[in-house]
Parts: sequence; structure tokens; C-alpha cells
Amino acid sequence: MNLTLIIANKAYSSWSLRPWILMRHFEIAFDEIVIPLAQDNTRAGLLRYSPSGKCPVLIDGEITVWDSLAIIEYLAEMYPEKPLWPKALAARARARSLAAEMHSGFAGLRGLLPMNMRRAVKKVALTPEASADVARLEQAFQQTREAFGRAGPFLFGDFSAADAMFAPIVNRLHVYDVAVMPSTKAYMDAVMALPAWQEWHTQAQVEGWTIPKYEVA
Repeated sequence: MNLTLIIANKAYSSWSLRPWILMRHFEIAFDEIVIPLAQDNTRAGLLRYSPSGKCPVLIDGEITVWDSLAIIEYLAEMYPEKPLWPKALAARARARSLAAEMHSGFAGLRGLLPMNMRRAVKKVALTPEASADVARLEQAFQQTREAFGRAGPFLFGDFSAADAMFAPIVNRLHVYDVAVMPSTKAYMDAVMALPAWQEWHTQAQVEGWTIPKYEVA
């Protein structure tokens, strides 16, 4: 039975992007159901699949997994032959720590700069909280690349679940023209060059839904 991934708008849904880009990159086959946000029937549509009423949701037969990070961990168990997490213990521990930090942190940056795949690049003034988040991101990226990522362009050399978790942040840094170090820009360019990223980005451009609150910044 095929996996089914329930997601929201590709233009805006950062949480949906994370498992989607990981599954596409590692060629894990799945069917896709899109439930657009901010519609009268959005909540009811999500509750058909998710007890939390949120997305993304992965359906595997009678098994339902919700939340991006839970889905990623489920996929890592289901496909142990695919290097979703780094193989080395120390690298894998760092990758999971970063993924969890991304999952629960960086509220200043995420709140100020919503993901928007259709936004033209335009600078926005950062709050002190957002600036602190950018500094922490760059520190984490630089330290991780120096310790584990010298063999390739991603955080741990090859693309992994950690990069999938930070993919929406790459969009934010890019479309809001946030000033970053050259090493961070090189990492962003590598993520945005991925075929899976390009596919998501292209599909976001042709969506028919617009959410005004994500278009004002």
C-alpha cells in the first residue's frame, strides 16, 4: 500500500515542506493530498486525517503519523537502508539535536518572516529577537559544517533529515533578503538547487490560494 502525505499550501506551509522534500529527495513514493489553509472547510478537512487537526500527516495503511519530526522518524525506521539521518553516531546525535531545536525554536524569526515560496525577494527589518535567531542559526550551521559537513554542501555533507527541517528557514532567509555569511549563502544555494526543492517551488507558483496575512511583509 502506498504512503499518503497530507499537506497544506506549498506556498506557505513550512511544516508540510519538511517531510515532503525529504521523501522526494530519497525517492520514497507517496500519494499527496493538499488541504488549503484558511478556508471554511480547512479544519474539517484536516480532522478527517489528523487527530490534531494540523498538517502534515502521513498515512501508512492503518497507521497515522502526524507532526513533521514524527513523520521523519517514522520514515527513518521504515527505510533504514536510506540515510535519512547521518550514519555516524556523533553526527546523528547532532542532527537530531538540531532538528529538535528547529522544531521548537527560532520563534522570533519564524513569527516575523513567514515562509512564502511566491514572494519576490525584498528586505525586511529584523527585530532583535529575529536577529538573535539568525545569529544562532549561522552559529549552528557553521559549527556543524566544520565538524561533520566537509564532504559535501549540506550540514552533514550529504542531504539529510536535518537539512529538511531547515528547508523552510532557507526560504525565509532568501525571500526576506536576510544578511548572512558567505558560508550560509552557499548552504542556502545548495538546498535551493535540489530537484525536490525546485519541484515544490514550481508547484507553489501555480496554486490558486492566497492568504493575505502572509503577503503583507
